[in-house]
Amino acid sequence: MIELFKPVREDIAGVLERDPAARSRLEVLFCYPGLHALWAYRLSHWLWQKRLYCLGRMLSQVARFCTGIEIHPGARIGKRLFIDHGMGVIIGETVALGDDVTMYQGVTLGGTGKEKGKRHPTIGDKVTIGAGAKVLGNITVGENCRIGAGSVVLRDVPENSTVVGVPARIVYKHGERVPIADPKDIGDPVLDVVASLTCRLQQLETQLCRLTMAAKNQSEPSRKPHIQSGLAAKPHNPNLSIIDGTGFTAGFHELETRGHPGIGQDGGSGEQPR
Repeated sequence: MIELFKPVREDIAGVLERDPAARSRLEVLFCYPGLHALWAYRLSHWLWQKRLYCLGRMLSQVARFCTGIEIHPGARIGKRLFIDHGMGVIIGETVALGDDVTMYQGVTLGGTGKEKGKRHPTIGDKVTIGAGAKVLGNITVGENCRIGAGSVVLRDVPENSTVVGVPARIVYKHGERVPIADPKDIGDPVLDVVASLTCRLQQLETQLCRLTMAAKNQSEPSRKPHIQSGLAAKPHNPNLSIIDGTGFTAGFHELETRGHPGIGQDGGSGEQPR
């Protein structure tokens, strides 16, 4: 029993190290429900190991009522677990947590069905799980991983990775960004469809460009003969002169050769002299 309370000082030091809002050990001791739930879990887990299953579950329900955090007595939790804020956190029966794990409010480490045996996730050391994230099923999250807030993790996550989304996909691995449009490690059917549509769109754009160039090349030779034939259909009249490039007027040469009813060849009025 005494061994259950030995890690208390270590737990408080872990909170002071990871939470900038923590100002004193006294504040951490009385004002952090995540620590209270962790200490109650250790006692209920001790009862669970002694095959006092009902007492262990009863104690875990009392802790849940007081802290809003439900930790099954059968779970295996490592050292220095830090549950910040804590309301709505659920840790299932067969969960295995490593050391120095940090999780925020609304996190669920649960199962995906009614199967028995190992049905909850295994979380490695130094993993951070964001608020509202769901890690479901018998999967493994490697060491030094980060799970984004609101993510739903359904498949194994390699170590030193950052995952986000629903379902969660890798965006960083070993400090290098992984293209979201290339879901190799964690499958995403929506991304598969988007990648397929993107590829198809590129093909259609290429075909449209080729058709446009072909139509342009065919129209340019056919326009030149048409323009030339239009010019040939209108013979040039030398008796018409262009005034300022905007209109035509009869030349004086036509008046002189064809004559006018009121004007004679000599330019007179057309009457015979008396």
